[in-house]
Amino acid sequence: MKSHLLIGTAIIVATITASAEAVAQERPLRQTPGIASLPVEGTAPSFGGATTWLNSSPLTPEALRGKVVLVDFWTYTCINWQRTQPYVRAWAQKYKDQGLVVVGVHTPEFEFEKSVDNIRPALKMFRVEYPIAVDSDYAIWNAFKNRYWPAVYVVDAKGNIRFHQFGEGKYEETEAAIQQLLREAGYSGKGNGTVRLDARGSEVEADWANLRSPENYLGREKTEGFVSSGGPLLGKHRPYAAPRSLELNQWAIDGDWTVGASAIVLNKSNGRLVYRFHARDVHLVMGPSTRGSSVRFRVLLDRHPPGSAHGGDTDEQGYGTVNEQRLYQLLRQPGPIGDRLFEIEFLEPGVEAFAFTFG
Repeated sequence: MKSHLLIGTAIIVATITASAEAVAQERPLRQTPGIASLPVEGTAPSFGGATTWLNSSPLTPEALRGKVVLVDFWTYTCINWQRTQPYVRAWAQKYKDQGLVVVGVHTPEFEFEKSVDNIRPALKMFRVEYPIAVDSDYAIWNAFKNRYWPAVYVVDAKGNIRFHQFGEGKYEETEAAIQQLLREAGYSGKGNGTVRLDARGSEVEADWANLRSPENYLGREKTEGFVSSGGPLLGKHRPYAAPRSLELNQWAIDGDWTVGASAIVLNKSNGRLVYRFHARDVHLVMGPSTRGSSVRFRVLLDRHPPGSAHGGDTDEQGYGTVNEQRLYQLLRQPGPIGDRLFEIEFLEPGVEAFAFTFG
């Protein structure tokens, strides 16, 4: 489970409970499918705390009464949400004329995710066409007593929560709950079949059998495994040096950096970030520290260009450009998967990096 400190994997499970006041909350693990039951779990709160709406005018409980509502809590840099999004998108499309309304609640983890100007491009990137309640003040999150990214709540036609799923997995059970509640509401539905997916890029399911690296934040407040000489000096720019070798899930920076509470910022050109990992995919949440600027970078895998192991945001030589604040897919290995050394060199200063995620 991803807590406010850590994301576990299907192999490495680490859960740290965040306080109700913490801004960054939990992301849970993929879970093994089970049998869904549909008791009444309580009355669904309203979306009245939304700071704004995208793709829709504001939706009220009165307007939604008689409909089955799927509420999807997300934040756009969350790799766990990105891997569930093909299902949510497919359910919204399949059942939109059968009585289902999907409402995405965008509750930010990082400060930059509060910006509507940053959320809008994510809607296009992930083909989100259903209504989005922007929850930058955590009002809806707290009303639901939610603690997870992603989290799905299925609400019946009377406004009662009847099913929930925290994290990845249990897709068949979630769709079965949708179908059952649609039948209860008097809609004919489209049978008991499951949706067909169109997953792309970071939306593709993780390689759980080969995932040995948990998510790791880069700011001093939450990071683990940082091994650059002298340790992180909070809020002060200084030169760092990476050791010659790293153990699994250790990372380091090389060059002139400033380590902040939630991110690291490169002050001079040709700074490096190195990480020893075990996973198919490597992602990095990052962006230019100055809006409108861009930073070129190059990725290496075991000190060589990635070739066919390049990600969606890099070419075969490992080159790419940071031009917005989001999650970048830097590697996707065709196999075999083992302990590998990841390196990224930024050719210009001004990059701000927040967290690594793996898949």
